[in-house]
Amino acid sequence: MTTPHVEFRVDPSRYRHWRLDVDGPVATLTMAVDEQGGLVPGYELKLNSYDLGVDIELYDAVQRLRFEHPEVRTVVVTSGKEKIFCAGANIRMLAASPHSWKVNFCKFTNETRNGIEDATANSGQTYLAAVNGTASGGGYELALACEHIMLVDDRSSAVSLPELPLLGVLPGTGGLTRVSDKRHVRRDRADYFSTRAEGLGGKKAVAWRLVDEAVPRTAWDATVAERARELAARSSRPEGAEGVALTPLAKERTDTSIAYRHVTAKLDRAAGAAEITIAGPDAAPPVDFHHESFWTLAMTRELDDLILDLRTNELELGTWVFRTAGAAEHVLAHDRLLLDNAGDWLANEIVHYLKRTLKRLDVTSRSLIALIEPGSCFAGSLLEVALAADRAYQLDGVFEEVDPDADPAAVTVDAMNLGPLPMGNALTRLETRFLGDAGALAAVRDAAGKPLDAGDAERLGLVTFAPDDIDWDEEVRIAIEERGSFSPDALTGLEANYRFPGPETLETKIFGRLTAWQNWIFTRPNASGPDGALRRYGTGRRADFDRKRA
Repeated sequence: MTTPHVEFRVDPSRYRHWRLDVDGPVATLTMAVDEQGGLVPGYELKLNSYDLGVDIELYDAVQRLRFEHPEVRTVVVTSGKEKIFCAGANIRMLAASPHSWKVNFCKFTNETRNGIEDATANSGQTYLAAVNGTASGGGYELALACEHIMLVDDRSSAVSLPELPLLGVLPGTGGLTRVSDKRHVRRDRADYFSTRAEGLGGKKAVAWRLVDEAVPRTAWDATVAERARELAARSSRPEGAEGVALTPLAKERTDTSIAYRHVTAKLDRAAGAAEITIAGPDAAPPVDFHHESFWTLAMTRELDDLILDLRTNELELGTWVFRTAGAAEHVLAHDRLLLDNAGDWLANEIVHYLKRTLKRLDVTSRSLIALIEPGSCFAGSLLEVALAADRAYQLDGVFEEVDPDADPAAVTVDAMNLGPLPMGNALTRLETRFLGDAGALAAVRDAAGKPLDAGDAERLGLVTFAPDDIDWDEEVRIAIEERGSFSPDALTGLEANYRFPGPETLETKIFGRLTAWQNWIFTRPNASGPDGALRRYGTGRRADFDRKRA
């Protein structure tokens, strides 16, 4: 399959696969996939199966519900097809896709599912899966991301995870993890369920905790509406608030650059690197932040889109080099405004959106390097980018031949670094950085609010190296060139291992364990070989498995 250039910017007027209807506190997301609307030619999206294009629309809808519809308290996810909720990821698409496409598809789908759970946990928008027909594979995984699952009890509808028996792969968008860790299905039952292609329905699905309730078709509409009202009544979502429109991002893309208002990227194909610069706010924050141009929201939208664009379309740019430019005091003032208004629904949404975007950076399989130079504003929320990097270099002093009168580069730890933006392991990036070293973490906390020059930042462990201007260019050049000379596969494994020490959570299991194993299985002949299960699916011929356990 020839992979296309993928654009993640979309809006409801251009949806082909979803309908979004809002009725007061209840919104309904109806999945009605256009069979001929695949992102790539060569397959039909039958039975509400999905590809990346379907998930891009779903992600957009989840975002719009959080920002544009503060009145919505319950989101009902259902199907517009008869007797089918969703058949999961399209098998023809998976079988024909190159490995990198499969991996990025699964990763983005996982992130969207996590975003649904985040909306339920942190935005007062509870997701209810109204499974009005069979949900298999990724279709059931979509339901699992919802807080409450209702299954129609009509003797034919069931939920299933048939990936292992039918396709020789795993439920790679969180199915196994959510069954065990979220719904607390017993291990023996989970084992049986995940090897039974036809799945389970009715009372047994309820008894095994696979769904929350099974409802006869005659009572379906009334019961779904009643449950949606009950969930809405529990929400702390505000009354009478006015949403913020997520208007189309202004974006200019060429073969060598990607530019938004606050975020730019230079694509250096010879070096295999993307040089990304985030511009801080150009002034103190306004009194009223309830608009889409508020710097933190606007910058986060741009960074989110850039990460997705580069991750999907620029596979050979394996090193991302981050810089910032602007006044640290303006960044910190924007942070303080959001944190001082933590009870405001929009301030809450912006902080959680920034959190999710930084998490997307954490799980991206690229080498991340931060360069802290005079004129940088790695402070508070933007310091998180440097803390997410695999290495950070801070110039000791100034560039004497360029601007000897410049203020030396500094970093500033502040409240935004001490709790509001946790990683997938439920720790802050500082807690992750100083895992098991309470003294070092306390020293950094004690330095909060103070601009730290290179010497202090290196002493406190906030940066990796602090070269002077004589060594700066050479050390940075060597770091980027060396990174580009290593095996990309080995680097991906290395980086993912180091980025997530500490406790395991549902998210780290999905990205660090489940996705890793799924990616390995995808490359094996038993799944993707000419006689593998993905290739043989639907042909009437059984897969020819190599029976050796590895």
